[in-house]
Amino acid sequence: MLNIVLFGPPGAGKGTQSEKLLAKYNLVHLSTGDIFRANIKNETNLGALAKTYLDSGQLVPDELTIKMLESEIDKHQNSNGFIFDGFPRTETQAKALDEFLFSKNQSITMMLALEVEENELRKRLLLRGKDSGRADDQNPEVIQNRIDEYNKKTLPLKEFYTSQNKYKGVNGVGEIATIFELLCSAIDNN
Repeated sequence: MLNIVLFGPPGAGKGTQSEKLLAKYNLVHLSTGDIFRANIKNETNLGALAKTYLDSGQLVPDELTIKMLESEIDKHQNSNGFIFDGFPRTETQAKALDEFLFSKNQSITMMLALEVEENELRKRLLLRGKDSGRADDQNPEVIQNRIDEYNKKTLPLKEFYTSQNKYKGVNGVGEIATIFELLCSAIDNN
């Protein structure tokens, strides 16, 4: 089973590249952002709680995120594997994911990281906000808060997966097709 953590700051291109990787490797996409938005749209209790954190640019607490994610994994027990997009974001989440996957006789295969400079991220997110109407991508202060939260709480996961020899960094700036080729090469040469 191929279980990939797709890693990178907000606006790095994880969603775009996930779609291409899903098709090529026949995986299930688990985007915490999509899971949060679906719960918010369907007005679930978990969604209402997640919305309060997302609207202020904060990370959704681990317990809430993990509950939503485990439910989604259980819906796809016969898959070839998963792309985890936006999760884990903290070492606590990474350990919880490892424990949950272990209980299913699975593990993370690798962390694929899209590496992009902050100035490029800010430009991409503002553009995405204009195109998508997402409020969190239209406010420069919220964008900077999300980037700062990533740097403070999520970037340390690089070391967590490096220590397991599972970290693979890829330049996330350039043509979408070129970045996709780099990601596929990292997967195929693992």
